[in-house]
Amino acid sequence: MSQPFKDAIGICKTIMRNSYDAYVVNTLLQKELHKSDREAEIDIACEPPAEELARLFPGLQAPEAEGSIGMLKEGEVTYHFYPADVEDASHPEATLARITPRMLKRLSETGSLPAHLACPYIPRTYETYDGFVSFETGEIRLEGIPDETLRRNYLLGIRALRLAANFDLHIERNTWMAIVKGASRILDYVPVTDIMDEWRKVEAENMWKFVQLLFDSMLLHGLLPEIAALSRVIQIKNEEGVEETVLEHVIAVMQKYPEELTYDWLGTLAILFHDVGKLYCAEHDGERWTFYQHHRVGAKVARKLLSRLSIPQQDIDVICHLIRHHLRFHSMLTDKGIRRFKALDEYPRLIEMARADLKARGVALTSFNHNMKYLERGDMPEQMVEPFLNGNEIMEATGLKPGPHVGIIRDDLLKAQIAGQVNSLEEAVAYVKAYKL
Repeated sequence: MSQPFKDAIGICKTIMRNSYDAYVVNTLLQKELHKSDREAEIDIACEPPAEELARLFPGLQAPEAEGSIGMLKEGEVTYHFYPADVEDASHPEATLARITPRMLKRLSETGSLPAHLACPYIPRTYETYDGFVSFETGEIRLEGIPDETLRRNYLLGIRALRLAANFDLHIERNTWMAIVKGASRILDYVPVTDIMDEWRKVEAENMWKFVQLLFDSMLLHGLLPEIAALSRVIQIKNEEGVEETVLEHVIAVMQKYPEELTYDWLGTLAILFHDVGKLYCAEHDGERWTFYQHHRVGAKVARKLLSRLSIPQQDIDVICHLIRHHLRFHSMLTDKGIRRFKALDEYPRLIEMARADLKARGVALTSFNHNMKYLERGDMPEQMVEPFLNGNEIMEATGLKPGPHVGIIRDDLLKAQIAGQVNSLEEAVAYVKAYKL
């Protein structure tokens, strides 16, 4: 090995001692080019940015070669530094740089391009929207040949869905097919933490679109097969007997939920999982589908699925709590029921979950409106809204038979409680007995 290449390896070791990756690009090809060079030039791919390189090598100069981040001259040898591929989501074959713009130029000058020594990957720096054509086209489109662009960084597939959902843009057809064809590789090579980083950038009001795109592209089937399977579970949508899949219902509720809690990303995510228990509880009794206890089962299943997505534990606890109690506000609650409901954590979110569910079904809000009116009564002391004795207990204490007079006594008992004349169960019994006389 010639001295310039030994020195290049020494430079790589200096970079690696500072906890960065570095290597000489395509040594075999560079040796061939080096034979015809009057001045030796060697290309190095490395992880640190130009600022860090300048600290490691004080003699670093501004780059002259296309795509380079810096240039170092030592004697008669010039070293060109290029950014190494550090994307976890790139295809394994795209990780190792085989050629650089400078090497391409030299090969074009010599008129030869040995295919066994060079591959399409050329190192360059990445920015947020790298790999996409300008959005001024009115659609989401990957640059160049979409399949090849996606191979460079499979995270672009998830990012395309996120951008399409947030900006309400159509995904160009060839780009869409690249994502669908590459769905399995996207899930193979993109870390789930990176997927969730993109997911968290989806606005709450657009999350239903993102989930729909995940399902349509077959990504949801690999990421959350339990949720995708809800597309095969049928339920009755409304009193007219209209059928829908549970997944269709879930996506519809996700669309309605942010109408009231606009920026509640976590609550909207909880909606995605709120009916997952129906997959495990579905039973047909010969006439209709039932999903008994799906809220309890769903909370347990969701905990496993959310852990798979690397959701923080405190967020998992909140989501599972919402799933466990999401049916509470659907029933017409009594005063005591309202008090128990308001004692629950996150009850405002539970109210909006119920509202969104009913709006998605297109059914009457009778019970919901009743409960909303009773919410204010939940802040009042119990003795001011509910008498110590109900109608049956009044008849038992007084020996009276059923009739309107029992209701009159009950109303007067409540007034006595509010006035402070009756403060215990014993006093209530004595009051109704005296009232009878």
